[in-house]
Amino acid sequence: MSSLHPLSPTHHITLLRHGESVGNAERRHQGQADFPLTEKGREQARLLAKYWLKKDVNFDHAIASPQSRAKETAEIITDAMGLSLDFDPVWMERNNGKLAGLRHDEALVKIPPPKFTHLFHPVAGTGESQWELYLRAGEALNSLMKLAPGKYLIISHGGLLNMVMHAVVGLTPNPNFQGPNFRFSNTGFTTLVYKPDGRGWSIQGHNARPHLT
Repeated sequence: MSSLHPLSPTHHITLLRHGESVGNAERRHQGQADFPLTEKGREQARLLAKYWLKKDVNFDHAIASPQSRAKETAEIITDAMGLSLDFDPVWMERNNGKLAGLRHDEALVKIPPPKFTHLFHPVAGTGESQWELYLRAGEALNSLMKLAPGKYLIISHGGLLNMVMHAVVGLTPNPNFQGPNFRFSNTGFTTLVYKPDGRGWSIQGHNARPHLT
């Protein structure tokens, strides 16, 4: 008889990007500027909660960025699913410096991107560098590993979640924003499992949006 892996404490983690925000709809650089959800974004969150309830998906606890677009997404979902919810600023979006709140087109004129951006270059003069964002993503991931094994829903932002995925797969960011990009669409979610017995991480789905199809 072949031997089986013994049962081990397991973290089931779902990473979710917020619904469409006013900043998304107006094509603005958001960063840590606070934009509420659009009505479309609220509906995206409601549809996701409805989908998960229909599929008997459950979580032990939810943790969200305190920024309004993530906070409102989290509250819609947790209220519908009866989940407890905490807020942690480690899950906030990247501080993008002087870009915050600018439309993409006006940003190109007011703050044109440099020809080359190294890992330690503050974005738009005062924002987080790629390396700083990566380190904060590692801190966020480490905070989850300190929790008891269970099923956790994280509601955050695309820039930070991209770096969390880099940390999960063991990739450091590249200069000039090159290399892999783990894109998260509005209410796109990624499902991760971590087994500490040597099997480590498995990615069971990335940027899924079955509730919108």
